[in-house]
Amino acid sequence: MPPMDIQQVTHLPPQISTLEKEAVAEGFKFLTRLTSEWHSGSNRFDAPGECLISAYQDQHLVGIGGLSVDPFTHVRTGRLRRVYVSPASRGQQVGRRLVSALLAHAALHFESVRLYTDTAEGSTFYLRCGFTLTEDAHATHIAQLKNLQLC
Repeated sequence: MPPMDIQQVTHLPPQISTLEKEAVAEGFKFLTRLTSEWHSGSNRFDAPGECLISAYQDQHLVGIGGLSVDPFTHVRTGRLRRVYVSPASRGQQVGRRLVSALLAHAALHFESVRLYTDTAEGSTFYLRCGFTLTEDAHATHIAQLKNLQLC
């Protein structure tokens, strides 16, 4: 397995278009939304407590994910957004490391983190990362950050 570098970024990585094409080929449009919102300035993951984290293997972008203030709850709740790992890099702990980094950052700013996924694979992954299912129109999973064991 190639070495992995997980880092917080303040600009969209130049290789984001390659990752976006892979996501679109799988039927996911959320990286298209990420780039669109970034370029319009409507979401750059730069509000207090927010961040965008990318994962690299051999200097190639293989994953990305963001943490924002959850717009559907109070300010002490974060929201995982736009988490995606290249199909070729799945099964290599990229997603787990991305989510762990996002949750570690979240623990400094929020009490809980929520997310929405509409795939069974995503749900299973987030459950393995310590999230629990929640009954909410705007979220499928939640993690209480106090005493959370990072995935």
